[in-house]
Amino acid sequence: MSATEASGNPQVTAGGIGIANLPNQLHKIVTKKGTNFSLMVVGESGTGKTTFINTLLTTELIEPLDDATRRKKQLDKTVDINIHKAELEEKMFSVKLNVVDTPGFGDYVDNNDCWLPVVDFIENQYEQYLRQEQQPVRKGIVDMRVHACLYFIRPNGHTLKPLDVRAMKAIGARVNLIPVIAKADTLSPTALRQFKKRVMDVIDAQSIRIYQPPVESDDDNSELRNREIISAVPFAIIGSTLEVKTEDGRRVKGRQYPWGVAEVENDQHCDFRKLRSLLIRTHMLDLISTTEESHYDKYRTTQMKTRKFGEPKPKKSENKKFREEEEALRKRFTEKVKLEENRFRQWEQKLIAERDRLNKDLEQEHNLVKQLESEIEAISNAGSPNNKFFRK
Repeated sequence: MSATEASGNPQVTAGGIGIANLPNQLHKIVTKKGTNFSLMVVGESGTGKTTFINTLLTTELIEPLDDATRRKKQLDKTVDINIHKAELEEKMFSVKLNVVDTPGFGDYVDNNDCWLPVVDFIENQYEQYLRQEQQPVRKGIVDMRVHACLYFIRPNGHTLKPLDVRAMKAIGARVNLIPVIAKADTLSPTALRQFKKRVMDVIDAQSIRIYQPPVESDDDNSELRNREIISAVPFAIIGSTLEVKTEDGRRVKGRQYPWGVAEVENDQHCDFRKLRSLLIRTHMLDLISTTEESHYDKYRTTQMKTRKFGEPKPKKSENKKFREEEEALRKRFTEKVKLEENRFRQWEQKLIAERDRLNKDLEQEHNLVKQLESEIEAISNAGSPNNKFFRK
């Protein structure tokens, strides 16, 4: 042992001992392992959810539905949960992407509780992850927790509908909610600004929880960019997978109109680039960590307070649509039972009538037999020798 170490004042070499290489080690581990990211899209049919996802990922991940299939789906009067999986790779880093679509949301006359299947799916993913964490062997955990939910608002030019308010309240309390104004090219710039303000006023007044990305950063440019992203909420987007030609000869993704081209990646036309930056380029890690440290931790804490370790989650009361379906099935079953009972009674009455007829015929035959027996006995008595002797 050197005198310097014995004195308790160790000297560190100018090059350090290598602690600064820890970020490089983490970078290698994360690059090799990759990550999971689950994105949910919620909104009425026709708001451009499928087109936006395909535009965002620059590939046709979700096949668009034709009008006939969409109308047939609307007759089912149910909210489906469809999961589309893809693996994206860029610069040797891979992301296992799960896109959760919710066809049927808000498409009916009675939309009460139509958000319950969405909320149930979010909580079920938390529950499945919690159950996997409680297993003795936790290798290969499947993580389907929703990290961000894009809620598509129809551009009606007024404000949020009651359905939007109730659905966003329920969803925002469980996941990172990002409001999106669909088809922004249907509103003029002035009308779009006014619509954005009305939407944010309702969100603030109704205490709807939406995702707030962090603003502070060591880099001034990053902080400025974060402030620009926050100022764009709710994001007004335009979706298109087609390339069109502008007046100056550029080939861009957008929509062609008689007055010109609405460009997807033009900040003067919509907020698509800002939303893409929020979801992928700048805040994907924050979305994942917020889900882990806030939403999932809140769910886990609530469940651990009310349940024993390893105990299954108690079943919730079924939602209204399931109750309606159950009542309809019960009514149909009761009607069928009544119909079968009526058929059985009619069959029983026919059997009774047939029995009475057969008994009556049997009685007539029995009487006829008795009559014949009496006649035979009379004839026998008249022709017997004893009868002749007694007559003499």
